[in-house]
Amino acid sequence: MAELPGLSRRRLLGGGAVAAGAVGIGWGASGLVRREPHGDDGLDVVAFHGAHQAGIETTPPGHAAFVGFDLAPGVDRADIIGLLRIWTDDAARLTRGLPALADTEPELAARPARLTVTVGFGPDLFTVAGLPERRPPWLRPLPAFPIDRLDPAYTGADLLLQVCAEEATTVAHAVRVLSKHVRSLVTVRWVQRGFRDEPKGQTMRNLMGQVDGTVNIAARSVDFDRLVWDDGTAMPWLAGGTSLVLRRIAIDLDTWDELDTDGRELTVGRRVSTGAPLTGVDEFDEPDLTAVDRFGIPVIPPSSHVARARHTHDGERFLRRAYNYDDAPGPGQLSNSGLLFAAYQRDVDVQFLPVQQRLAEVDALNEWTTPIGSAVFAIPPGVAEPGGYLGQRLFES
Repeated sequence: MAELPGLSRRRLLGGGAVAAGAVGIGWGASGLVRREPHGDDGLDVVAFHGAHQAGIETTPPGHAAFVGFDLAPGVDRADIIGLLRIWTDDAARLTRGLPALADTEPELAARPARLTVTVGFGPDLFTVAGLPERRPPWLRPLPAFPIDRLDPAYTGADLLLQVCAEEATTVAHAVRVLSKHVRSLVTVRWVQRGFRDEPKGQTMRNLMGQVDGTVNIAARSVDFDRLVWDDGTAMPWLAGGTSLVLRRIAIDLDTWDELDTDGRELTVGRRVSTGAPLTGVDEFDEPDLTAVDRFGIPVIPPSSHVARARHTHDGERFLRRAYNYDDAPGPGQLSNSGLLFAAYQRDVDVQFLPVQQRLAEVDALNEWTTPIGSAVFAIPPGVAEPGGYLGQRLFES
Protein backbone atom coordinates (compact mmCIF):
# COMPACT_ATOMS: atom_id res chain seq x y z
CA MET A 1 0.00 0.00 0.00
CA ALA A 2 1.68 3.21 -1.13
CA GLU A 3 1.50 6.35 0.98
CA LEU A 4 -0.43 9.33 -0.27
CA PRO A 5 1.83 12.24 -1.26
CA GLY A 6 2.77 14.29 1.78
CA LEU A 7 1.13 11.84 4.19
CA SER A 8 3.71 9.84 6.13
CA ARG A 9 2.99 6.89 8.40
CA ARG A 10 4.34 8.92 11.28
CA ARG A 11 1.81 11.72 10.66
CA LEU A 12 -1.00 9.30 9.94
CA LEU A 13 -0.57 7.09 13.02
CA GLY A 14 0.90 9.57 15.46
CA GLY A 15 -1.06 12.67 14.61
CA GLY A 16 -4.21 12.08 16.57
CA ALA A 17 -7.16 9.89 17.38
CA VAL A 18 -9.09 10.66 14.19
CA ALA A 19 -6.27 9.65 11.88
CA ALA A 20 -5.45 6.58 13.95
CA GLY A 21 -9.07 5.56 14.06
CA ALA A 22 -9.33 5.82 10.30
CA VAL A 23 -6.40 3.49 9.86
CA GLY A 24 -7.85 1.04 12.37
CA ILE A 25 -11.12 0.86 10.46
CA GLY A 26 -9.23 0.28 7.22
CA TRP A 27 -7.71 -3.00 8.36
CA GLY A 28 -9.71 -3.94 11.41
CA ALA A 29 -12.82 -5.08 9.57
CA SER A 30 -11.33 -7.00 6.66
CA GLY A 31 -7.62 -7.42 7.32
CA LEU A 32 -7.65 -9.54 10.44
CA VAL A 33 -9.10 -12.61 8.80
CA ARG A 34 -8.50 -15.88 10.62
CA ARG A 35 -5.90 -18.05 8.89
CA GLU A 36 -6.17 -21.74 9.63
CA PRO A 37 -3.10 -23.96 9.19
CA HIS A 38 -3.35 -26.59 6.47
CA GLY A 39 -0.74 -29.09 7.57
CA ASP A 40 2.02 -26.48 7.25
CA ASP A 41 3.58 -25.20 10.47
CA GLY A 42 4.65 -22.06 8.64
CA LEU A 43 1.02 -20.94 8.64
CA ASP A 44 0.52 -21.34 12.41
CA VAL A 45 -0.61 -18.14 14.12
CA VAL A 46 -0.19 -16.86 17.69
CA ALA A 47 -2.86 -14.30 18.59
CA PHE A 48 -1.54 -10.76 18.95
CA HIS A 49 -4.45 -9.24 20.87
CA GLY A 50 -5.02 -10.16 24.50
CA ALA A 51 -4.52 -9.09 28.10
CA HIS A 52 -0.80 -9.95 27.91
CA GLN A 53 1.75 -9.53 25.16
CA ALA A 54 2.54 -12.77 23.35
CA GLY A 55 6.08 -14.08 23.35
CA ILE A 56 6.35 -14.62 27.11
CA GLU A 57 3.86 -17.29 28.15
CA THR A 58 4.02 -18.59 24.57
CA THR A 59 6.06 -21.75 23.93
CA PRO A 60 9.45 -20.45 22.72
CA PRO A 61 9.89 -21.01 18.96
CA GLY A 62 13.15 -21.81 17.22
CA HIS A 63 14.36 -18.32 16.28
CA ALA A 64 14.50 -14.98 18.08
CA ALA A 65 15.83 -11.49 17.57
CA PHE A 66 16.15 -8.94 20.35
CA VAL A 67 16.53 -5.39 19.04
CA GLY A 68 17.43 -2.46 21.27
CA PHE A 69 16.63 1.08 20.11
CA ASP A 70 17.55 4.54 21.36
CA LEU A 71 15.12 7.41 20.90
CA ALA A 72 16.37 10.04 18.46
CA PRO A 73 17.17 13.56 19.73
CA GLY A 74 14.09 15.76 19.87
CA VAL A 75 11.60 12.89 20.12
CA ASP A 76 8.77 13.65 22.54
CA ARG A 77 5.81 11.93 24.12
CA ALA A 78 3.59 12.34 21.05
CA ASP A 79 6.29 10.80 18.87
CA ILE A 80 6.61 7.79 21.18
CA ILE A 81 2.84 7.26 21.03
CA GLY A 82 2.99 7.48 17.25
CA LEU A 83 5.79 4.91 17.16
CA LEU A 84 3.83 2.53 19.38
CA ARG A 85 0.77 2.90 17.16
CA ILE A 86 2.88 1.95 14.14
CA TRP A 87 4.38 -1.06 15.91
CA THR A 88 0.97 -2.19 17.14
CA ASP A 89 -0.52 -1.92 13.67
CA ASP A 90 2.41 -3.67 11.99
CA ALA A 91 2.65 -6.43 14.61
CA ALA A 92 -1.09 -7.15 14.49
CA ARG A 93 -0.82 -7.67 10.74
CA LEU A 94 2.45 -9.58 10.58
CA THR A 95 1.50 -12.04 13.31
CA ARG A 96 -1.61 -12.92 11.27
CA GLY A 97 0.39 -13.59 8.13
CA LEU A 98 -0.59 -10.29 6.52
CA PRO A 99 1.82 -7.67 5.16
CA ALA A 100 2.28 -4.48 7.12
CA LEU A 101 1.17 -1.20 5.60
CA ALA A 102 3.70 -0.15 2.95
CA ASP A 103 5.39 -3.56 3.22
CA THR A 104 7.82 -3.76 0.30
CA GLU A 105 8.17 -7.55 0.58
CA PRO A 106 4.59 -8.68 1.26
CA GLU A 107 5.39 -12.22 0.10
CA LEU A 108 7.60 -12.71 3.16
CA ALA A 109 4.67 -12.01 5.49
CA ALA A 110 2.64 -14.96 4.21
CA ARG A 111 4.27 -17.46 6.61
CA PRO A 112 3.77 -16.17 10.18
CA ALA A 113 5.30 -19.38 11.62
CA ARG A 114 4.04 -18.63 15.15
CA LEU A 115 5.45 -15.09 14.98
CA THR A 116 5.27 -13.04 18.17
CA VAL A 117 6.29 -9.40 18.63
CA THR A 118 6.91 -8.20 22.19
CA VAL A 119 7.69 -4.57 23.05
CA GLY A 120 9.57 -3.28 26.10
CA PHE A 121 10.37 0.11 27.61
CA GLY A 122 13.82 1.05 28.93
CA PRO A 123 14.42 3.35 31.92
CA ASP A 124 15.08 6.58 30.00
CA LEU A 125 11.90 6.37 27.93
CA PHE A 126 9.92 7.49 30.97
CA THR A 127 12.04 10.63 31.30
CA VAL A 128 11.69 11.50 27.61
CA ALA A 129 7.94 10.94 27.83
CA GLY A 130 7.68 13.20 30.89
CA LEU A 131 6.45 10.33 33.07
CA PRO A 132 9.32 9.61 35.49
CA GLU A 133 6.90 8.96 38.35
CA ARG A 134 5.47 6.00 36.43
CA ARG A 135 8.79 4.22 36.07
CA PRO A 136 8.81 1.10 38.29
CA PRO A 137 11.54 1.26 40.97
CA TRP A 138 13.21 -1.91 39.61
CA LEU A 139 13.51 -0.44 36.11
CA ARG A 140 17.17 0.58 36.08
CA PRO A 141 20.47 -0.97 34.98
CA LEU A 142 21.52 -3.94 37.08
CA PRO A 143 24.27 -3.22 39.64
CA ALA A 144 27.82 -3.96 38.54
CA PHE A 145 28.86 -7.56 39.17
CA PRO A 146 32.51 -8.68 39.40
CA ILE A 147 31.95 -11.30 36.69
CA ASP A 148 30.59 -8.76 34.17
CA ARG A 149 32.56 -7.55 31.18
CA LEU A 150 29.76 -5.53 29.66
CA ASP A 151 30.08 -4.28 26.10
CA PRO A 152 28.09 -1.09 25.37
CA ALA A 153 27.21 -2.68 22.03
CA TYR A 154 24.93 -5.09 23.90
CA THR A 155 23.91 -3.06 26.95
CA GLY A 156 20.94 -0.81 27.74
CA ALA A 157 18.37 0.71 25.35
CA ASP A 158 15.28 2.93 25.41
CA LEU A 159 13.02 0.47 23.58
CA LEU A 160 13.03 -3.25 22.92
CA LEU A 161 11.59 -5.42 20.20
CA GLN A 162 11.57 -9.15 20.90
CA VAL A 163 10.66 -10.94 17.67
CA CYS A 164 10.28 -14.74 17.71
CA ALA A 165 9.10 -17.32 15.15
CA GLU A 166 9.73 -20.84 13.96
CA GLU A 167 11.29 -19.60 10.72
CA ALA A 168 14.34 -17.33 10.49
CA THR A 169 13.04 -15.57 7.38
CA THR A 170 9.87 -14.59 9.22
CA VAL A 171 11.90 -13.09 12.07
CA ALA A 172 14.22 -11.21 9.71
CA HIS A 173 11.34 -9.76 7.72
CA ALA A 174 9.44 -8.64 10.82
CA VAL A 175 12.53 -6.99 12.33
CA ARG A 176 13.20 -5.09 9.12
CA VAL A 177 9.61 -3.91 8.69
CA LEU A 178 9.22 -2.84 12.31
CA SER A 179 12.59 -1.06 12.31
CA LYS A 180 12.37 0.82 9.05
CA HIS A 181 8.87 2.12 9.67
CA VAL A 182 10.08 4.11 12.71
CA ARG A 183 13.62 5.00 11.58
CA SER A 184 12.99 8.75 11.86
CA LEU A 185 12.26 8.31 15.58
CA VAL A 186 14.90 5.83 16.75
CA THR A 187 18.36 4.47 16.08
CA VAL A 188 19.27 0.81 16.46
CA ARG A 189 21.66 0.28 19.37
CA TRP A 190 22.00 -3.50 19.01
CA VAL A 191 20.50 -6.58 17.39
CA GLN A 192 20.99 -9.95 19.07
CA ARG A 193 19.82 -13.07 17.24
CA GLY A 194 19.45 -16.51 18.76
CA PHE A 195 18.16 -20.00 18.09
CA ARG A 196 17.02 -23.04 20.02
CA ASP A 197 16.27 -26.60 18.95
CA GLU A 198 14.26 -28.97 21.10
CA PRO A 199 12.56 -32.16 19.95
CA LYS A 200 8.94 -32.34 21.04
CA GLY A 201 8.65 -33.08 24.73
CA GLN A 202 12.34 -32.40 25.42
CA THR A 203 14.28 -29.50 26.91
CA MET A 204 16.70 -27.54 24.70
CA ARG A 205 20.45 -27.93 25.00
CA ASN A 206 22.86 -25.02 24.99
CA LEU A 207 26.10 -25.06 22.99
CA MET A 208 27.96 -26.49 25.98
CA GLY A 209 25.92 -29.64 25.42
CA GLN A 210 23.92 -29.12 28.62
CA VAL A 211 20.17 -29.39 29.00
CA ASP A 212 19.06 -25.78 29.60
CA GLY A 213 15.75 -24.65 31.12
CA THR A 214 14.66 -27.65 33.18
CA VAL A 215 13.45 -25.62 36.16
CA ASN A 216 10.82 -23.16 34.99
CA ILE A 217 7.38 -21.79 35.73
CA ALA A 218 4.56 -23.58 33.94
CA ALA A 219 2.56 -21.50 31.48
CA ARG A 220 -1.06 -20.73 32.31
CA SER A 221 -0.57 -21.66 35.95
CA VAL A 222 -1.33 -19.92 39.23
CA ASP A 223 2.41 -19.54 39.77
CA PHE A 224 2.79 -17.81 36.39
CA ASP A 225 0.10 -15.28 37.25
CA ARG A 226 1.63 -14.71 40.67
CA LEU A 227 5.31 -14.54 39.75
CA VAL A 228 5.42 -13.23 36.19
CA TRP A 229 2.42 -11.04 35.41
CA ASP A 230 2.19 -7.75 37.30
CA ASP A 231 -1.07 -7.16 39.18
CA GLY A 232 -0.96 -3.36 38.93
CA THR A 233 -0.80 -2.74 42.68
CA ALA A 234 2.24 -0.46 42.53
CA MET A 235 1.84 0.76 38.94
CA PRO A 236 -1.75 0.41 37.67
CA TRP A 237 -0.66 0.94 34.05
CA LEU A 238 1.54 -2.18 34.25
CA ALA A 239 -1.25 -4.62 35.22
CA GLY A 240 -0.92 -7.59 32.89
CA GLY A 241 2.66 -6.70 32.01
CA THR A 242 5.97 -7.87 33.41
CA SER A 243 9.70 -7.13 33.37
CA LEU A 244 12.50 -8.50 31.22
CA VAL A 245 16.18 -8.81 32.09
CA LEU A 246 18.20 -9.68 28.99
CA ARG A 247 21.75 -10.93 29.58
CA ARG A 248 24.18 -11.82 26.81
CA ILE A 249 26.52 -14.51 28.18
CA ALA A 250 29.64 -15.43 26.27
CA ILE A 251 30.78 -19.05 26.62
CA ASP A 252 34.41 -20.05 26.22
CA LEU A 253 33.77 -23.24 24.30
CA ASP A 254 37.43 -23.48 23.33
CA THR A 255 38.43 -24.29 26.93
CA TRP A 256 35.14 -25.98 27.92
CA ASP A 257 36.02 -28.59 25.28
CA GLU A 258 39.03 -29.57 27.39
CA LEU A 259 36.87 -30.59 30.37
CA ASP A 260 35.89 -34.25 30.68
CA THR A 261 32.33 -35.43 31.37
CA ASP A 262 32.82 -35.76 35.13
CA GLY A 263 34.20 -32.25 35.33
CA ARG A 264 31.29 -30.86 33.34
CA GLU A 265 28.74 -32.64 35.52
CA LEU A 266 30.33 -31.43 38.78
CA THR A 267 30.50 -27.89 37.41
CA VAL A 268 26.84 -27.78 36.44
CA GLY A 269 25.41 -30.26 38.98
CA ARG A 270 23.53 -32.29 36.35
CA ARG A 271 24.19 -35.33 34.16
CA VAL A 272 25.21 -34.43 30.63
CA SER A 273 23.34 -37.39 29.16
CA THR A 274 19.93 -36.88 30.74
CA GLY A 275 19.96 -33.50 32.48
CA ALA A 276 19.11 -35.23 35.77
CA PRO A 277 20.58 -33.71 38.94
CA LEU A 278 23.54 -35.65 40.32
CA THR A 279 21.28 -36.85 43.14
CA GLY A 280 18.49 -38.02 40.81
CA VAL A 281 17.61 -40.25 37.89
CA ASP A 282 15.28 -38.15 35.73
CA GLU A 283 15.71 -34.59 34.44
CA PHE A 284 12.86 -33.20 36.53
CA ASP A 285 13.88 -34.81 39.83
CA GLU A 286 14.40 -32.25 42.58
CA PRO A 287 18.10 -31.72 43.36
CA ASP A 288 19.02 -32.80 46.91
CA LEU A 289 21.61 -30.25 47.97
CA THR A 290 22.05 -31.95 51.36
CA ALA A 291 23.03 -35.39 49.98
CA VAL A 292 26.60 -36.53 50.68
CA ASP A 293 28.62 -39.54 49.51
CA ARG A 294 30.20 -42.17 51.76
CA PHE A 295 33.06 -39.78 52.50
CA GLY A 296 30.72 -36.99 53.59
CA ILE A 297 31.34 -34.93 50.42
CA PRO A 298 28.27 -33.24 48.89
CA VAL A 299 27.07 -35.11 45.82
CA ILE A 300 26.12 -31.80 44.21
CA PRO A 301 29.01 -29.39 44.89
CA PRO A 302 27.90 -26.22 46.73
CA SER A 303 29.74 -24.20 44.06
CA SER A 304 27.94 -25.88 41.15
CA HIS A 305 25.62 -23.88 38.94
CA VAL A 306 22.57 -25.83 40.09
CA ALA A 307 23.33 -25.14 43.76
CA ARG A 308 24.04 -21.43 43.27
CA ALA A 309 21.12 -20.77 40.91
CA ARG A 310 18.60 -22.60 43.10
CA HIS A 311 15.99 -20.29 44.62
CA THR A 312 16.20 -20.06 48.41
CA HIS A 313 12.47 -19.35 48.70
CA ASP A 314 9.47 -19.31 46.40
CA GLY A 315 9.68 -15.55 45.84
CA GLU A 316 13.00 -15.92 43.98
CA ARG A 317 11.50 -17.88 41.10
CA PHE A 318 11.21 -16.34 37.64
CA LEU A 319 10.57 -17.41 34.04
CA ARG A 320 13.68 -18.35 32.07
CA ARG A 321 13.99 -18.29 28.28
CA ALA A 322 17.35 -19.03 26.68
CA TYR A 323 18.52 -18.81 23.09
CA ASN A 324 21.90 -19.90 21.75
CA TYR A 325 23.96 -17.53 19.64
CA ASP A 326 26.86 -18.51 17.40
CA ASP A 327 28.58 -15.58 15.70
CA ALA A 328 31.71 -15.32 13.58
CA PRO A 329 34.82 -15.82 15.75
CA GLY A 330 37.49 -13.17 16.09
CA PRO A 331 41.20 -13.57 15.28
CA GLY A 332 42.69 -16.54 17.09
CA GLN A 333 39.29 -17.88 18.18
CA LEU A 334 37.60 -21.09 17.14
CA SER A 335 34.16 -19.94 18.30
CA ASN A 336 32.17 -16.89 19.39
CA SER A 337 29.18 -18.46 21.05
CA GLY A 338 26.96 -18.09 24.06
CA LEU A 339 23.47 -17.58 25.40
CA LEU A 340 20.88 -14.86 25.20
CA PHE A 341 19.32 -15.32 28.63
CA ALA A 342 15.92 -13.71 29.09
CA ALA A 343 14.35 -13.59 32.57
CA TYR A 344 10.75 -12.44 33.08
CA GLN A 345 9.38 -11.62 36.53
CA ARG A 346 7.06 -9.29 38.36
CA ASP A 347 9.87 -7.60 40.32
CA VAL A 348 13.53 -7.66 39.25
CA ASP A 349 14.81 -6.59 42.68
CA VAL A 350 12.95 -9.30 44.58
CA GLN A 351 13.13 -12.23 42.17
CA PHE A 352 16.09 -11.92 39.82
CA LEU A 353 18.73 -9.92 41.69
CA PRO A 354 19.26 -12.27 44.68
CA VAL A 355 19.92 -15.20 42.36
CA GLN A 356 22.22 -13.18 40.11
CA GLN A 357 24.17 -11.93 43.12
CA ARG A 358 24.78 -15.51 44.30
CA LEU A 359 25.97 -16.53 40.85
CA ALA A 360 28.29 -13.54 40.69
CA GLU A 361 29.80 -14.35 44.08
CA VAL A 362 30.44 -18.06 43.46
CA ASP A 363 29.55 -20.28 40.53
CA ALA A 364 31.87 -22.92 39.12
CA LEU A 365 30.48 -22.16 35.67
CA ASN A 366 31.89 -18.61 35.83
CA GLU A 367 35.25 -19.95 34.65
CA TRP A 368 33.71 -20.51 31.21
CA THR A 369 30.88 -17.96 31.07
CA THR A 370 31.06 -14.15 31.01
CA PRO A 371 28.13 -11.71 30.89
CA ILE A 372 28.94 -9.22 28.12
CA GLY A 373 25.55 -7.57 27.68
CA SER A 374 22.75 -6.51 30.02
CA ALA A 375 19.49 -4.59 29.74
CA VAL A 376 16.30 -4.22 31.77
CA PHE A 377 12.87 -3.42 30.34
CA ALA A 378 9.29 -2.98 31.49
CA ILE A 379 6.97 -5.05 29.29
CA PRO A 380 3.58 -3.33 29.12
CA PRO A 381 0.36 -5.35 28.99
CA GLY A 382 -1.09 -6.49 25.71
CA VAL A 383 -3.64 -4.77 23.51
CA ALA A 384 -6.97 -6.33 24.36
CA GLU A 385 -8.86 -5.27 21.25
CA PRO A 386 -8.09 -3.80 17.80
CA GLY A 387 -7.93 -0.02 17.92
CA GLY A 388 -5.70 0.28 21.00
CA TYR A 389 -1.93 0.43 21.07
CA LEU A 390 0.88 -1.02 23.16
CA GLY A 391 1.57 1.04 26.28
CA GLN A 392 -1.70 2.96 25.99
CA ARG A 393 -2.45 2.78 29.72
CA LEU A 394 0.95 4.28 30.53
CA PHE A 395 0.34 7.34 28.38
CA GLU A 396 -3.40 7.84 28.76
CA SER A 397 -4.46 6.58 32.19
